[in-house]
Amino acid sequence: MRRPHHGGNLTWAAKFAGCPVSALVDFSASINPLGPPESAITAIQQGLSSLTHYPDPDYYQLRSILGQWHQLHPDWILPGNGSAELLTWASWDLSIQELTFLITPAFGDYWRALKTFSTRVQPCPLDLTLTTWKLELNSALAEPIGKRALDLKSVGLLLNNPHNPTGKLWTREEILPYVERFGLVVVDEAFMDFIPPQQQQSLISVIEDYPNLIILRSLTKFYSLPGLRLGYAIAHPQRLQRWQQWRDPWPVNLLAQQAAVAIIEDHTFQQLTWDWLPATRAKLFEGLAALPTLLPLPGAANFLLVHTNQSSSQLQEKLLKNHHIVIRDCISFPELGDRFFRVAVRTQTDNQRLVDALAKLVLSP
Repeated sequence: MRRPHHGGNLTWAAKFAGCPVSALVDFSASINPLGPPESAITAIQQGLSSLTHYPDPDYYQLRSILGQWHQLHPDWILPGNGSAELLTWASWDLSIQELTFLITPAFGDYWRALKTFSTRVQPCPLDLTLTTWKLELNSALAEPIGKRALDLKSVGLLLNNPHNPTGKLWTREEILPYVERFGLVVVDEAFMDFIPPQQQQSLISVIEDYPNLIILRSLTKFYSLPGLRLGYAIAHPQRLQRWQQWRDPWPVNLLAQQAAVAIIEDHTFQQLTWDWLPATRAKLFEGLAALPTLLPLPGAANFLLVHTNQSSSQLQEKLLKNHHIVIRDCISFPELGDRFFRVAVRTQTDNQRLVDALAKLVLSP
């Protein structure tokens, strides 16, 4: 089997390690280890009796609950079959722009979606030698198109916040100047839920002021439901109505809709996650930083990007073969190559198992 370009491919990992999937500890997919919450399981079980019916194609109940949560009219919200489906339609809109800036390293699915519509993309690489990264595009904006200056109203921007794979969290004040100047800005906030509300830098509160802004959110990472496929977009109603007309009918299944309604109102699980993550992430960071040849980068999300003096693909293979631990190599990120890997923050027990296994590998002669 080919080496995967995305985390969470446990079928590949189990075959490579020669063990059942159940024996693996997965650090390659950045999923909340505290879930799925019981509220989601209960809603799914209760929804089984409704599987003989088509799901609501307008997602009225789900959009209403999400609207209450974000203090928006439901027309500003469109659920999707994971945020990846909605990224596809956002990329269609970006393709209309003369040029789209993409903050790199970037999630591989961004390239997939942008290339689907032959979008003209200008990568804007972060300097990974710095401990902090400013959202600075002035040098890229200075580049002319042919012999003429760049019309900013014909420019698009795609970035995620917090940034994957670095975990960098940009402030609203860093992003808003580009929303005000560019023709279209797409911000993927798939990991924003992991940040306590008082520290979040979401642009949802200003979405009604900017018809050229699209925000993508995921409900599967925070609530540990990646197999259910559920996300949503927040944007001007006219844009979302157009997407709804373009796509296949019933993209969000009935069980996903019912689970989403339940988890959005599960404040106990949300608070449990916000209480768990900061201290657990800090302890994992310290454990990795104490190992020679490894340098974890500080981040605000539920994962850490780690620089290694050794081959990350070789570390991945040894961890799989010898310890049944799955990490995410970063070979699919051209800017990172074979000297970085990414690990999710899991439970204290799992994290210590990872640190101990890495210690045996990096300390061995």
